[in-house]
Amino acid sequence: MKASRIAAAGAVAASAVLAVSAPAFAHVSVQPEGEAAKGGYAVVDFKVPNERDNASTNQVEVNFPTDHPLASVMPQPLDGWSVKVTKTKLAKPLTMHGEKISEAVSKVTWTATGKGIEPGFFQKFPLSVGALPEDTDELVFKAIQTYDNKEVVRWIEPQKAGQEEPENPAPVLTLSEASADGHHGSSGTAKDASDTSTAAPASSTSASSADSSDTTARVLGVVGIVVGAAGVAYGVLAGRRRTEA
Repeated sequence: MKASRIAAAGAVAASAVLAVSAPAFAHVSVQPEGEAAKGGYAVVDFKVPNERDNASTNQVEVNFPTDHPLASVMPQPLDGWSVKVTKTKLAKPLTMHGEKISEAVSKVTWTATGKGIEPGFFQKFPLSVGALPEDTDELVFKAIQTYDNKEVVRWIEPQKAGQEEPENPAPVLTLSEASADGHHGSSGTAKDASDTSTAAPASSTSASSADSSDTTARVLGVVGIVVGAAGVAYGVLAGRRRTEA
């Protein structure tokens, strides 16, 4: 009976920890494939999870920062999605590789042509972007996620220093320094994307699990807390047994 009580206490502790940790897996985020070096080009993935049990995500819109505009943004075709790249004229033209650029990408919109992101899955949306700015350490994007039941979730809240993470944080791309030899990294391409383009069939990156490194770290943390909770429960029960004796 006492062993059963310990197991039950551990299960309750595990459920509580998982309930607290679950939302951390559900944020729209952006990560580079490799590195995103200042002044260079990179391929970045916007990871969009489905947070609902009874609706699918059928549209994802990513708005680009206006304080550090990007002239070149090229989407990768995705099976089951069409994509539109929207550009806006710049108040102050940019100079890239000796050439003046008068417009930059303001947003990219993916619209599902099939089932979209179903409950229990996530989707990665890859973009080749550049040239990355050299006068900032990060780029903050604003993402809007739309479900087929018309619900809209706005991932637009900035993270403020010294404060807890907001409920709907905006995706943030951290930029690395250019290498000592002056190379900026070039996993992307320097060509501009067209204003609109329709995705051709390609392999989907939908999956029912989060990135392995992030998941492993969180699972290990949960296991540690559960083991600790079970130890505390065992200690309490052992103390009671000695008292009764």
